[in-house]
Amino acid sequence: MKATMRSRVQAYLARRRTLGYKLHREGRHLMNFARYVDQSGYRGPLTGKLALHWASLPREADPSYRARRLDIVRVFARHQAVLEPATQIPARHILGPAFLRKTPHLFTAQQLHQLMWRACRLSGQLRPVTWQTLIGLLACTGLRISEALALAVQDVDLERGVLTVRFSKCQHSRQVPLHSSALPPLRRYTRRRRRDFPQARHFFVSDRGQALSYTAVSKAFRSLTRDMIPSNRRPHVRLHDLRHTFACRVLLRWQHSRRGASGRVAILARYLGHTHLRHTYWYLTAIPPLLAQAATHFAPPAK
Repeated sequence: MKATMRSRVQAYLARRRTLGYKLHREGRHLMNFARYVDQSGYRGPLTGKLALHWASLPREADPSYRARRLDIVRVFARHQAVLEPATQIPARHILGPAFLRKTPHLFTAQQLHQLMWRACRLSGQLRPVTWQTLIGLLACTGLRISEALALAVQDVDLERGVLTVRFSKCQHSRQVPLHSSALPPLRRYTRRRRRDFPQARHFFVSDRGQALSYTAVSKAFRSLTRDMIPSNRRPHVRLHDLRHTFACRVLLRWQHSRRGASGRVAILARYLGHTHLRHTYWYLTAIPPLLAQAATHFAPPAK
């Protein structure tokens, strides 16, 4: 009996995940691709035509989204070609670039206050307090939203003022020191959550005491920021923009300080959980003042 595309994809995902890769999004796309192929009745090795047709299915989608779908199948095809030499690997960039760097929206202090005010007016018993605390924590630490939602109760040490982020991106763990101003609201939320849900395992929970899902949080955040139209004309701001705002503010403050930012980017990289400095240097190009400040270090000496 010939192998199905589903069995091939499942074996590939299992092998990659044993190496530590999570492959959440990639896994969903590949399983969708496998169902599409199997339902068509095709049972042979992967072909470029199949991959291209599947990746192009959502006609109304953004071109970069279709390109990412093809790129995901392409990575799978490269692996599968070792096991099945007849596998065809789709050409690179045939649907255009798979990733287009989006200009981040940097929140002003006024917008952050507005967000907190809107959060306190949400419906529910614990929900308003949860959202105020979550937004405040993201804004003052630059945590990834996935890291904040994954925090367990024991990961938040309010005595020492330290968060423990476990097995985040690339399976790295780290400790994140908190500013003293972040501790009072976190303590208030902790007391409220313990009163309502003493057995809760996650730090941030819903009105039912369950862990918050990314989908629900992302949807609620879009509602809270519905009229905060960014200057780059994107349709909406992202949760990740809070992380960009934090990083850019830190870099700007360092640039304007007497010591400057030179030699301190590595500290920010570690704090943000970046595995390479080049990921942190991206923030230098996020806003013109940062890039202008950085450019002064490469200016030729005055004659």
